[in-house]
Amino acid sequence: MSLDAEPTRSLESYRNYLLTLTRLQVDTMLLGIVDPSDLVQEALLRAHERKDQFRGGSEAERAAWLRSILASQIADALRRHRRQGGQHARSLDAALRESSVRLATWLAAEHSPPDDRLVLTERCFHLVDAMSRLPEDQRRALELRHLKGRSVPEVAREMGKSLPAVAGLLHRGVKRLRELLDSEA
Repeated sequence: MSLDAEPTRSLESYRNYLLTLTRLQVDTMLLGIVDPSDLVQEALLRAHERKDQFRGGSEAERAAWLRSILASQIADALRRHRRQGGQHARSLDAALRESSVRLATWLAAEHSPPDDRLVLTERCFHLVDAMSRLPEDQRRALELRHLKGRSVPEVAREMGKSLPAVAGLLHRGVKRLRELLDSEA
């Protein structure tokens, strides 16, 4: 696919990608307050409403545009919760700052060479689609360990599981992920 080609993916095909990014942005303590699926649904709705405002010409540019819409949805949800007197107002502020730093990191990747961005974007789509087909515990362990950079003991604490249980989830998750990715190749 040429980088200059019009984006061919439907907005819906970005759902798993955006859902993975949302789970990485929304702090664990906020998961009971803010549902990542709802945030993604709202972001896709906003994108559909504003599709005539998209000025890019590639999949990578569309992904960046959707990430910026998603970032706004996350920030809006956190602000709404804080205005409603949420009990974690200070923690929400900290989570929002941390989320902003992560979003800035995503956007910094947009400065890489265009061909590299295209290949990376496609690989991300394949990876998150494959991850979405893993059992929930395996997916969560892989996200925490490999996408959030948590240590195995931190993953175990966050998931409320033993170290051997988390090690098993990671091992089985990576094995299954490789199988899924190999079957798509």
